[in-house]
Amino acid sequence: MKDADLRFAKLLVLVNCAVPALLLAWDAWHHQLGANPVNFAILTTGLMALIFLLLTLTVTPLRKITGLNWIIFSRRTLGLYAFFYALLHFLIFFFKDQQGSVSGTLSEMVKRKYLIVGSLALFVMVPLAVTSTNAMIKKLGGKRWRALHRLAYVAAIAGVMHYYMQTKKDVRQPLAFAMVLAILLGWRLMDYWRTKQPAATASAVPAKPKI
Repeated sequence: MKDADLRFAKLLVLVNCAVPALLLAWDAWHHQLGANPVNFAILTTGLMALIFLLLTLTVTPLRKITGLNWIIFSRRTLGLYAFFYALLHFLIFFFKDQQGSVSGTLSEMVKRKYLIVGSLALFVMVPLAVTSTNAMIKKLGGKRWRALHRLAYVAAIAGVMHYYMQTKKDVRQPLAFAMVLAILLGWRLMDYWRTKQPAATASAVPAKPKI
């Protein structure tokens, strides 16, 4: 891909990822969030966080399957937007639903265990966002950076669990998210196994004696 095309693709991803937040802000400004605007905003930002997190985890499998190596640029942008929407999800809950009360929020977390699971997902995403820069990748080293960013799967699992646990009746949507995550996890495990097999086979073959 040409540099100009890549720059355009980066801009396209950056702008489109912001659209849900802009639409939510527009509807909030015009009082068009329904009968319970706070709950609507909390649900919308939570869904966006999950969607972008799963899209982030999809980039590497898609790159390896299709051979389109240039799409790797989108992984960082999608991951940062996942963190942005997750943080916005929490802030709306904290400031609007709990009126900024720390004690009230902790009390709710004790009563509603899914809030603890959701907080875990957000907590895990913090180091991922902090270490997303080129400088941090260089500082940590590629191997340690990749190991750290496997926490994205922990965040995704906690996020899906959080969504399922707080859904009272129709669980089809959280189960759909769980199915997508299961496919991504399954692919990751198979890819890991494939890459380890040749190395294990090579180490098992005895070296030829020198004559």
